[in-house]
Amino acid sequence: MSAVRNAGRVTTILAVVCASLFTAQAAFAERDKHGSHGETEQDANLDGDGNLSVTAGGVVFDHSKNGKGGKVGGLTSTTSWSPPPCWYAPKYTPEQLQNYLEPIWEAGSTGHEWDAEQRKKYTNPDDPEKDFNKHKSGEGYWWDAYVDRSYPPGWDSCDEDYFWVDEGDAPPANIENAVTPEILAQLAYAEIRVPGTEVTLAPAQATKVNLPTWSWLDGAQFQPVSVTASVPAIGIEATATAEPVSLKIEPGTPDAETYPASGVCEIDNGHIGEPYAAGKANRTPPCGVKYLRSSGDGTFPLQATVTWEIHWTGSGGAGGDLPEGEFGATQDVVVQEIQAVNR
Repeated sequence: MSAVRNAGRVTTILAVVCASLFTAQAAFAERDKHGSHGETEQDANLDGDGNLSVTAGGVVFDHSKNGKGGKVGGLTSTTSWSPPPCWYAPKYTPEQLQNYLEPIWEAGSTGHEWDAEQRKKYTNPDDPEKDFNKHKSGEGYWWDAYVDRSYPPGWDSCDEDYFWVDEGDAPPANIENAVTPEILAQLAYAEIRVPGTEVTLAPAQATKVNLPTWSWLDGAQFQPVSVTASVPAIGIEATATAEPVSLKIEPGTPDAETYPASGVCEIDNGHIGEPYAAGKANRTPPCGVKYLRSSGDGTFPLQATVTWEIHWTGSGGAGGDLPEGEFGATQDVVVQEIQAVNR
């Protein structure tokens, strides 16, 4: 990995760790001084309809159809899969790369030998018009690496030098994580936020020993959500959509039974569980729990986890499925030692 790229990454990390010690302007100035490989550039814009789009790492994210509210959260994959920790995307025109690299070489801070090697890669002494591919201005971009702003494991694995891609061409086959509709879908997956999973219970205030407790989720909240990721510079995009498919109930004590016995309530006609209503007291709830002992002076931590299926569509008719994701929450349940109650 080049010295400038190492310096840029170290500077970026220091800016994150020491945010309370340095102003944003100082952090950006230092980053520009040493290099920008791996930046997580961010910018936010509102369109005419008030929808927020965020540019991060060379990708524009449209969150207008994402989950909203104070209890939303990100999905955890049900497998070991995770979104790319870094990726490559268009970053510089020929003139922009020249304006970026030449001051670094002229400063000499990275050493004469290294500077000379770099000049050989991007300049042509016999034909200066071809320096930095300036003869192809408007016909492509220099691509660079970007890093997930949470710096997950593997964030520093995208260490290729800048490479050129002609407009309309695919990036080199040997470049892993070069942005494609599928990579965009994976990045969009990481941006998805889904509603909180606090279930409604009946009885509401305190349930009773040996009395089935009905559980359900507000159907209006649990609708599909989606995020679209795009790279306007090369005209590709992908939309990742999450749809709820089931609710898993874990009572918080082994002294309980769930309905169904697996504790997994499948979605049915757009609903997860069934609201309790008068006249259902003698029915078995399609989704719920029955506690076999009281919680005494405390509570039982009922865990409710919704599983979401993820599918995606993208430019050129691309599409497919991504690993399911989960999002859950714990709520305290009071269980009283009463055998019967009028509801």
